[in-house]
Amino acid sequence: MLMQILGWIVFGLIAGIVAKLLMPGKDPGGFIITVLLGIAGSLIGGYLGSLVGLKGGWFMSFAMAVVGAMLLLLVYRLIRRNAAA
Repeated sequence: MLMQILGWIVFGLIAGIVAKLLMPGKDPGGFIITVLLGIAGSLIGGYLGSLVGLKGGWFMSFAMAVVGAMLLLLVYRLIRRNAAA
């Protein structure tokens, strides 16, 4: 169980980095927040993918993790921008 959790954290770290590369720009919070959003996004993306029954191995899981991380990053940017205004 612990190894699975550590695996998802590493998976999320990579997904967060890829999401940041796909969504360039200045993020409030920096690299650490982006990585944490990537980890959360990978969990959310993986969960949503399993709910709709997406199968396809590690590539589909990684794609869903990146999409989840990008969505969280977008929401975070919108919230931080509105809070600053």
